[in-house]
Amino acid sequence: MKTLSFYIKKAVELVFLAALCFCLGDSAARIGEQYPFVTVSASAEGNWGLSFQQEGKPPVANASAEYLKQFNAWYADQTDEKVLYLTFDAGYENGNTAAILDALKKHHAPAAFFLVGNYLETSPDLVKRMVSEGHIVGNHTYHHPDMSKISTSQSFARELQDLEALYQQVTGQPMKKYYRPPQGKYSESNLAMAKDLGYHTFFWSLAYVDWYEDKQPSKEEAFKKLLGRIHPGAVVLLHSTSKTNGEILDELLTKWEEMGYRFGSLDELTGQ
Repeated sequence: MKTLSFYIKKAVELVFLAALCFCLGDSAARIGEQYPFVTVSASAEGNWGLSFQQEGKPPVANASAEYLKQFNAWYADQTDEKVLYLTFDAGYENGNTAAILDALKKHHAPAAFFLVGNYLETSPDLVKRMVSEGHIVGNHTYHHPDMSKISTSQSFARELQDLEALYQQVTGQPMKKYYRPPQGKYSESNLAMAKDLGYHTFFWSLAYVDWYEDKQPSKEEAFKKLLGRIHPGAVVLLHSTSKTNGEILDELLTKWEEMGYRFGSLDELTGQ
């Protein structure tokens, strides 16, 4: 039987973690790695957060699928089918995207690449390859700011529309209205603004710490998270800047296929 002191201790931990998250602006998903009992709720300065409670099962998110649906927003497919959706955030190019595209092509796996302005400016040929090989290119904003701190619809729209214009200039095509908030930071008003601009917003239900260029996870660490936590309907977030991802993706996709998964397009979620 748990004592009163146990519950007091947990309450103190929760208050401390909430204060730390507010003061430092840390990722709730990162807190969930160490404290799986914590679910950080949405707020005006909200961070997307997940709590994995059972291997192979969908995590508990800090906003429900029903709540997000009213804003045309998603974090997973609510299904028992073994389907997963591959997404990559790309803030800059450092030599790993070609290997990622090669692996996707080998496995006939569609993906969505959420790009920022810098990527379109410096790597137009890779962007054109993404398009020519049938991948979705989504909007990760032009400057990658904390969008939850943008309060006016004009400033919010500018971040998305400036990227749209650059994408059309590079590819000759209009950009698909799929949006991922930088760092997963959002507010309810942001979700409404994105919807008003015709966008679908995409969070994720599986990710791991792969974005530190000078502190890359080992193959074993990557597989432990990405194989152990995969679940039906998963929207998987990976970073194309990750050397580890570039090296393991072919094998990772093979392992997921051996587990019975197929690779879906985000268009299946939106019905487009």
